Parts: sequence; structure tokens; C-alpha cells
Amino acid sequence: MPDYGDLDGTIWFDGRMVPWREAKLHYLTHGLHYASVVFEGERAYDGRIFRLRDHTDRLFEGAEILGYKIPFTKDEIDQACYEVLAANGLRDGYLRPAAWRGSDKLGLSPGGASVHVAIAAWAWPSYFSPEQKMKGIRLTHAPWRRPAPDTAPTRAKASGLYQICTLSKQQAEAQGFDDALMLDYRGFVAEATGANLFLAIDGKLHTPIADCFLNGITRQTVIDLARAKGVEVIERHIQPQELAQAREAFLTGTAAEITPIAEIGEYRFTPGALCSLIIKDYHRATHAG
Repeated sequence: MPDYGDLDGTIWFDGRMVPWREAKLHYLTHGLHYASVVFEGERAYDGRIFRLRDHTDRLFEGAEILGYKIPFTKDEIDQACYEVLAANGLRDGYLRPAAWRGSDKLGLSPGGASVHVAIAAWAWPSYFSPEQKMKGIRLTHAPWRRPAPDTAPTRAKASGLYQICTLSKQQAEAQGFDDALMLDYRGFVAEATGANLFLAIDGKLHTPIADCFLNGITRQTVIDLARAKGVEVIERHIQPQELAQAREAFLTGTAAEITPIAEIGEYRFTPGALCSLIIKDYHRATHAG
């Protein structure tokens, strides 16, 4: 794994291009101490950032949920994403825009704190290797649950919500698994640590209702692609024991793209026709135009 603080390249930082190693924050940055950070993960394919405005919209919505305003327009952020992609000589790559409160105010009530925005881009292959995807990845059960929407800002892609994801994924990898399945606060199936879940049951796709975790942009794309092919998609609450009914299962996300699952704990799946269909259609969608 590279040291992401020690790479060659350029980062867009508060409206100007900064050498990668000089894009630094002060130790007392509010976002570091109190998690007042929202971010996005985006992918560029053949020079085109897939669903860029949807990601930018979510970044702005997340900042609003956390109580601050991004000091740039959406058009400026979109343009900056393409500028940083070009500055790093990339046509295929991963982008990470983020917005956070700065170091001029510290404490639980940071009224009037400055807001900063940065965008990095680098070459990052699919979250899982092609070999893993072909055979399906292995998930265990996460020790943490997704919180209720009245206990955390679950509609925001906010850094603080990922602490339990990090803990769950670390534990899964320590046990020899690739990832972990998280339940929600009610005990329903939710998602993996950083990707949404789909199950193929009797030729239909079932996916948990995204009412306490992110309704991922890739998730939305897959629902549209499946329905366009005449595949029924059912969004509903799913009990953990219903995993036994699924023949296929896969994860969706900007980083994960479409990743088939071979097992979740005691349950086994065989990547098949529906997984193959979605992978092919998603590839066409991301590489169109």
C-alpha cells in the first residue's frame, strides 16, 4: 500500500493547485477532532467522471446536514474535479473531494469556523482484484450496527459514520475475510462496511431499504440498470435468516463497483447470470460517451 501523504501529483486545495506533499492541515483542524468532514468517492472512466453532479450534490447536502456551507459553487467543484484529474495525467482514476471545518474555531459549537475544500485524484483499481471478483468475496458478520437516523446524520457521507465501518472491516480482515455484513439498529440486513448489498432471490433482486445508511449512487445506478432489463427490484427490510434464500449476492459502490459475494458467514452464494448481467451493464454505463 502506498503512503498517501507521500505521492507525486497535485491536489486542488481551496481553489488552487498544491503539490501533493504540501496539501496539509493544522493539528487543531475541527474536522480532525470533531469529525465535521463530508467527502465523496468518485471514479473517472476514459476521462469522464461517472455521475459527477450527483456526487457533488451529495457533498453539498452532507455539508448542509452538518451545518455549514461550502464556499464554492457546484459548477466550480465539478470543474475542479476535472482540473485535478488532468493535472495528475489521469483518464481513469479515483477522486476524493472533501469539505471540512478548519482550525480557527475548536469545540463542540464551532460557529463561524472557516470551511475548506480539497480534491485529490489518483490511479486506484477496483476495490477488489479481478480474481476475487470472479470467485466472489467472503464476508463475516460485523460486530457493529448502522445507527438509527435519529442518533446520527445517516444521510450524510460524513467521516464520523465510518469509524464503525473501519473497526468492522479491520476485524473481518484479521479473521481472514474480505469484508463484513452490517445489520441496522433494528437487526435488519443493512450493507457491507463501504458498499450496498443486493440479493438474487427467485430471479428478482432484493436490496435493503436505505433508510439509515447511504442510498449509494452505484446502488441507484444498478436499480435503474436492472429495471431497464426487466429485472424486478424489490427494496425492503430483510431479515438476516433470509440470506439463505438467495442464490447470488453482490456489493455495489464507487470503489467496489460490482463485486459478487461467495459467502456471508454460514451462507453460500454462486455468482451467476444476474451478477454477470449487472457487471456488464455497469461497465457499459460507466464507459459510455
